[in-house]
Amino acid sequence: MSTASFFGDLSPVAYRGPDSRDPLSYRWYDKDRVVLGKRMEDHLRLAACYWHSFCWPGGDPFGGETFQRPWMRPGQDPMAAARAKADVAFEMFRLLDIPFFCFHDLDAAPEGATLVESVDNLKAITELFAAKMETAKVRLLWGTANLFSHRRYMAGAATNPDPDVFLYACGQVRATLEATHALGGANYVMWGGREGYETLLNTDLKRELDQMGRFLAMVVEHKHKIGFDGPILIEPKPREPTKHQYDFDVATVYGFLERYDLLADVRVNIEQNHAILAGHSFQHEVGLALALGIFGSLDMNRGDALLGWDTDQFANDIGELTVVMHDILKGGGFTTGGLNFDAKIRRQSLDPADLLHGHIGGIDTCARALLQAARMLEDGALTGPLAERYAGWDGAEGQAILSGKRDLATLADRALTSGLNPQPRSGRQEYLENIVNRYV
Repeated sequence: MSTASFFGDLSPVAYRGPDSRDPLSYRWYDKDRVVLGKRMEDHLRLAACYWHSFCWPGGDPFGGETFQRPWMRPGQDPMAAARAKADVAFEMFRLLDIPFFCFHDLDAAPEGATLVESVDNLKAITELFAAKMETAKVRLLWGTANLFSHRRYMAGAATNPDPDVFLYACGQVRATLEATHALGGANYVMWGGREGYETLLNTDLKRELDQMGRFLAMVVEHKHKIGFDGPILIEPKPREPTKHQYDFDVATVYGFLERYDLLADVRVNIEQNHAILAGHSFQHEVGLALALGIFGSLDMNRGDALLGWDTDQFANDIGELTVVMHDILKGGGFTTGGLNFDAKIRRQSLDPADLLHGHIGGIDTCARALLQAARMLEDGALTGPLAERYAGWDGAEGQAILSGKRDLATLADRALTSGLNPQPRSGRQEYLENIVNRYV
């Protein structure tokens, strides 16, 4: 099929400045602008996701496809459709002028009748991606295997009660990890979409957690065996589709990694919508990952406060993203990770240009948040009050307590004999919220 004119004669999206009225231009994303000593493009490390952009047909829990893209039409050769889809994807990457993309194995290549056929299909598309990347700017932020869509995974992949399903998942992950490595991917993601339970009546929690721990350990072992330097990323998600998922949130993942001795090789890929579904804020999940030393990458989207499922809309909350970006900058910024737009245009957004509009809006929101966060950091707007709030712990006695030079009895005796009567001090929450709003 011909997809050469899918985006028509649109020109690459360029930076035009805050006053631009061109809807196919960047108002804030000036990729070469230096922010805190680094180019904006290098700070944000933007990526487009292959699945929502080119595989999602526009359905929702109550209705089927609306997009009807040329490569989605029934009855055509699956590999021909996959190649046509790749043509359109790389054209969009070029038009957006972004540095990265991400994919699942089954987004890129069709699933075959057997695992061998599926792996062969992935190898063929990997070769196609590699050829396209020779003349393209875009690189691979991360790859991952789809271990949740097929009915074989209805009871999980690594946590499945049937070891044959576990083995099948090993075959998929090895092939996708090796494809990611061949394409120069910076990370590899494990998303346990079915790793959880619907009822405890048929679930052995310890057995399933041990299976999941061993599975991830084998992935880490294989990454070292093939020389893949990037981290493995787990993407926390609390619920949907299972009632309780083992990768519920950042704290749960950290406990799992510590239990199975995986902290040296595994970090987290955090998504805004998943954070909200877990009952947290996006800032909480990012801040906790930074505090625990497992921050890796971000899936950049938003949910709908009035809907109870993962709507994956493009990010547009400038206030939320400014404080998140401030914490990321304060923590040293991204290393191998980046901002992946794991986001869908709405099912009524039928035009090819709508794919560009969605990404442009998300990219500009992130760019503007970066600029505001950098100003806040340079001014010490939040770091100053925070340092003042905890200043007592930075003194000699505070450090002696934290380093183990004081025991409980010594401190208790001091409290009894010194006439201590500490008084509470204001947390100044409203003042700090006002400070943030001055930058936003």
